[in-house]
Amino acid sequence: MFNNSPKKQGFSFPAEWAPQEAMWLSWPHKEASWPGKLDRIFAPYSAFIKAVADGQKVRINVADEEMKQFALGHLQQAGANLDNISFHFNPTNDAWCRDHGPAFLLSEDGLTKAVVDWGYNAWGGKYPPYDLDDVIPTRIAEAFGLPLFTSDIVMEGGSVEFNGAGTVLTTTACLLNENRNPHLTKEQIETYLKEFYGQEQVLWLGDGIVGDDTDGHIDDITRFVSRDTVITVVEENPEDENYSILQENLQQLKELRLLDGSSLQIVEIPMPAPVIYEDTRLPASYANFYIANEVVVVPVFNDPNDQRALDIIQSCFPTRKVIGIDSVDIIWGLGSFHCLSQQEPA
Repeated sequence: MFNNSPKKQGFSFPAEWAPQEAMWLSWPHKEASWPGKLDRIFAPYSAFIKAVADGQKVRINVADEEMKQFALGHLQQAGANLDNISFHFNPTNDAWCRDHGPAFLLSEDGLTKAVVDWGYNAWGGKYPPYDLDDVIPTRIAEAFGLPLFTSDIVMEGGSVEFNGAGTVLTTTACLLNENRNPHLTKEQIETYLKEFYGQEQVLWLGDGIVGDDTDGHIDDITRFVSRDTVITVVEENPEDENYSILQENLQQLKELRLLDGSSLQIVEIPMPAPVIYEDTRLPASYANFYIANEVVVVPVFNDPNDQRALDIIQSCFPTRKVIGIDSVDIIWGLGSFHCLSQQEPA
């Protein structure tokens, strides 16, 4: 199985800050993901697209011409650069392109792209049906004539973070959950990650934040911003239920070592106050940002900590403009800008 793996053929998954050809999205349409609020997410969603499309291509999966026209109306209203936006007729069950979209790999010489199509089961079978989402990477690889690697194990883009230098960071809460790949040991999962993402080491953290229905995706808690530096969220209120989870996460980060034996540089950012809607605590986190070629788009929550978080993130990306976009409605879907997007390297 691993004889012809992407790694053996010289492919690897680049860091998100590496030059991108495009950002991929799947246009939101599922009422059950934003019950009672679907119509309210299109404005901030379109603002996100506008921010990225000002500097690079954005490719959007839509079901049909009707959905394309609907999307175009919102994007025109937002003032998005339509010259940089293209639509692709790939029907989806839901909008979470980070998890069902293609994992794009790059060859060592940077001249060839390939796609990995992992298995996808809507975070442990929580939200069927997911048959359309599961085939999105294959459809895109075939449409663009890219080499395709398929893996029979379940993997989601939001569960993994890359430093672009051989290290992948993930959580035991998600990847070792019995609703994903119960037949595999931790060591076997590490082998899949290394062989299919072209990495040298896997570093593990523990739990994700409260309200995260993905069972602990890394992109809500800790993100690489350079080869040796991570941004991680910390809860400053000891009474908050995320406090001990994130303190433990911080402690684990301090103990991790990169391939050369060095420790991580850790930049702490605060959490927003709890965002609660219909008696449900939502997984609001500033860590769910998207790194584009010219901007970093950060979810904000009309919270006193918004500006602090934006300033800290800006200090980590001196060559990019950090933009905060209101995510109070979007987070009702239990994810934000990073969960909704997937980068395609240049």
